[in-house]
Amino acid sequence: MSEARKTPQSHFTGPVVIDPLTRIEGHLRIEVEVKDGRVSEARSVGTLYRGLETILVGRDPRDVQHFTQRTCGVCTYTHALASTRALEDAIKVEIPKNATYIRNLVLGMQYLHDHIVHFYHLHALDFVDVTSALQADPVKAAKICSSVSPRPASADDFKAVQAKLKAFVESGQLGPFTNAYFLGGHPAYYLDPEANLIATAHYLEALRLQVKAARAMAVFGAKNPHTQFLVAGGVTCYESLTPERIAGMAKGVAWFKVPAAIKVELTGAIQRPVTGKDVILHLIGEIGVSGALYKSLEFVGEGVKSLTMEDRLCICNMAIEAGAKNGIFPVDEITEAYLKGRSQRPWVKYEADPDAEYERTVTIDLTTLEPTVSYPHLPENTHLAKEGKDIKIDQIVIGSCTNGRIEDMQAAYEVLKGKHIAKGVRGIIIPATMAVYKECILRGYTEAFIDAGCIVSTPTCGPCLGGYMGILAAGERCVSTTNRNFVGRMGHVDSEVYLASPATAAASALTGYITDPREV
Repeated sequence: MSEARKTPQSHFTGPVVIDPLTRIEGHLRIEVEVKDGRVSEARSVGTLYRGLETILVGRDPRDVQHFTQRTCGVCTYTHALASTRALEDAIKVEIPKNATYIRNLVLGMQYLHDHIVHFYHLHALDFVDVTSALQADPVKAAKICSSVSPRPASADDFKAVQAKLKAFVESGQLGPFTNAYFLGGHPAYYLDPEANLIATAHYLEALRLQVKAARAMAVFGAKNPHTQFLVAGGVTCYESLTPERIAGMAKGVAWFKVPAAIKVELTGAIQRPVTGKDVILHLIGEIGVSGALYKSLEFVGEGVKSLTMEDRLCICNMAIEAGAKNGIFPVDEITEAYLKGRSQRPWVKYEADPDAEYERTVTIDLTTLEPTVSYPHLPENTHLAKEGKDIKIDQIVIGSCTNGRIEDMQAAYEVLKGKHIAKGVRGIIIPATMAVYKECILRGYTEAFIDAGCIVSTPTCGPCLGGYMGILAAGERCVSTTNRNFVGRMGHVDSEVYLASPATAAASALTGYITDPREV
């Protein structure tokens, strides 16, 4: 194991700086002044303020738990439970004992889930070097384990872990390990190869245990980590907990409702700068946010081949905004090319049966589509971008899970390069992943964005859910490539979010008004 280091002497005088403290929800820097071993002053600087108090003002108390649980991607249920209990205390409601039991069972499941996440999955990002673990001696690692823990550990077990790691390293798909602090950082972050191997073995095992906790939680709470079973006065899952269903779950058998299907026939070919974002906004505008409720959206037709994978991913991402359970595209040459180098296991091609039945068919002529914008406060409130010339904006956000891919960054770059955004407009660009972030740097997009007056962030949800960075004040308007524009989604309840493609958002930033990208 790494050599132990002595703690600072009690008479230490000087500054202590921890930067960054965390990368989970943004940047945080802690500065401490120490005099003779005692803290004399402490300061924190960061972007972690979530503004919950402001976001919740004026909302229905019954909805509070749904907002609070989304302020964190880890401790979600505890926030929801605390909010629900506060409401029950305020209206003086006593819940049945069975509801208390169910709530506590779910709390126990998330207790296990969160400890695994915090101890292994978040902290492993900072210390574990997978490539170093490949150089470890499995026999030595087993001896170290046996010396500090009664838990059985064998050299063969660690050899098996190394074999799995070798496949990860060779594929280049190292996931969270690629952003570790130790890469080019302080030597104190480095562990010995055997320690890296032990930590990685525990990390992989923790993933399996996390799945078990999530499955148990799903029996009562339906979703993990954002549960949907709490309600003031009790829980909503009694009906689901029949003896038959519980027995089925115990045996590994579960029954689910099969969604009905809606066929979306795409004809013609998309005309750039129109993108997949414009396609899905147009569709939602046509069928409404409940138009595909608990249904499957199946996209077919000759027009599919004119859509890139980024277009298709965006469309499927936003299928839920029409109420759909999923969005499905056929597997074609474009799909197969995308999978090369990405899929690490054999994949199976599925197609609709020749006699497949559809609840309805919606036909969209891609040739006729124009840049489209969803006005507040629902994605179905769609208008053509060229109709928004009189709507002044304060901010644009380009990124998120919906439109944060390299093709989206390229679309924004082609509009912004060599230009500058309008005075008084904030431009925020957020690549979806570190891979996209690095590719933007290599292609020169990042420099062009900065020169255009925009801020380029590391990957984060950030403003999309009103978490931090780009939070809107009362009366402010934002053109965003994110997926939702509900009341207060990005800040104050009196702010407005307009959903659009990256090209439309970038064009709007240049003029200060909602703008069709074909006009700049």
